Amino acid sequence: MQQKKILLNDSEMPTQWYNVLPDIPNGVAPPLDPGTKQPMGPEKLAPIFPMGLLEQEMSDQSWIDIPEEVQEVLRIWRPSPVVRATALEAALGTKSKIYFKNEGVSPAGSHKTNSAVAQAYYNKREGVKRLSTETGAGQWGSALAFATHKFGLECKVYMVRVSFDQKPYRKSMMNTYGAEIVASPSPDTSFGRKILEDMSGTAGSLGIAISEAIEDAASRDDTKYALGSVLNHVILHQSIIGLEAKKQMEKAGDYPDILIGCCGGGSNFAGLMNPFLRDKLEGKDIRFIGVEPTSCPTLTKGLYAYDYGDVARQTPLLYMYTLGHDFIPPGIHAGGLRYHGMSPIVSALVREKLLEPVSVHQLECFEAGKLFAQTEGIIPAPETCHAIRTTIIEATRDLNKPQTILFNFSGHGLLDLSSYDKFYSGDLHNYDFPAEDIAEATKNLPKI
Repeated sequence: MQQKKILLNDSEMPTQWYNVLPDIPNGVAPPLDPGTKQPMGPEKLAPIFPMGLLEQEMSDQSWIDIPEEVQEVLRIWRPSPVVRATALEAALGTKSKIYFKNEGVSPAGSHKTNSAVAQAYYNKREGVKRLSTETGAGQWGSALAFATHKFGLECKVYMVRVSFDQKPYRKSMMNTYGAEIVASPSPDTSFGRKILEDMSGTAGSLGIAISEAIEDAASRDDTKYALGSVLNHVILHQSIIGLEAKKQMEKAGDYPDILIGCCGGGSNFAGLMNPFLRDKLEGKDIRFIGVEPTSCPTLTKGLYAYDYGDVARQTPLLYMYTLGHDFIPPGIHAGGLRYHGMSPIVSALVREKLLEPVSVHQLECFEAGKLFAQTEGIIPAPETCHAIRTTIIEATRDLNKPQTILFNFSGHGLLDLSSYDKFYSGDLHNYDFPAEDIAEATKNLPKI
């Protein structure tokens, strides 16, 4: 009988995270102080991040132990299954074997919980009482709300206005875990009030929400800031995905020819891909494909440059692919893929041509998600639909070519059904972000 699910025992869950930084050819450029434009050390970021996470952010160690307290919470849903998508294969008529790593089994329904638990732990360990954060689609906010409750911390979430309106049940989930949620831009911060005055009616952006969450953390002694993607320590925590997947593919007696993941800030894709990077560097024939929306084409049309992570220019300058910190994205329904910048780690891998970036339209992504739900039974999040769409493209490029594809099922879509409603009613449209708008958004990049 064909094995459908490849499972690991609790005892087989990784006890160390893999840090990809030492293995990236030509390295990753350091973050710069936004004031002096000089490389900055961890002490400059200590007011908003705990030192335990800052040490991970700049670590040159390949392996970092996962604290037992973190492992205990992760074991609620980890190890997550790798599943052979046999019904999808049959529907496509392909000789490709398709596997997916199901991160939708976490309490928040996505991969975000992997880092949220670790971040809540390190803050708790250093005596922090409260965390502030932003969320786009609501997956990160839900994950951090769960994690902070587990470790007895308060949580304040600034949710991008367009998602705040589109996804009411994400707010319900965050409330259930005890978090406070406001729409961003909000009247709760001075920057939020300024944006509301200058850009009345704006749908908001992750860059604005980040500015508000950082201001919140910087204004209170009991509060630190938590970010759900982009930063090195987040990528580190997500490596548990790929570490498990390598063991599972070995159990299946198979190895992926292609790894695919959607890219917003880069964490779920890098989490799956990075543990396979050494194999590629040692000569293994494997392709890494990162997928983004055509309406927010950071990797495929953005500039590789130093830029701020937020609109208020409070964050360190990161060397990354960017559409400009002033970028205000269209209100597409993959809220987690609307960020203007990309992880410096993922950006460096694109620079080294180790990762292939592609972009796809949202209507085709929803069609792919519908097919996946009808074949494999799980309704995917709009973000995850981008990975599924690209998997279908690769599996049908040559129907007679036997290959093994593994993609990251980064989250389920059970709290995104309003987006599907809009798709079925014809209210969604494809959107190519115009070159002139990108030029306008990137004209204020800092001069380094």
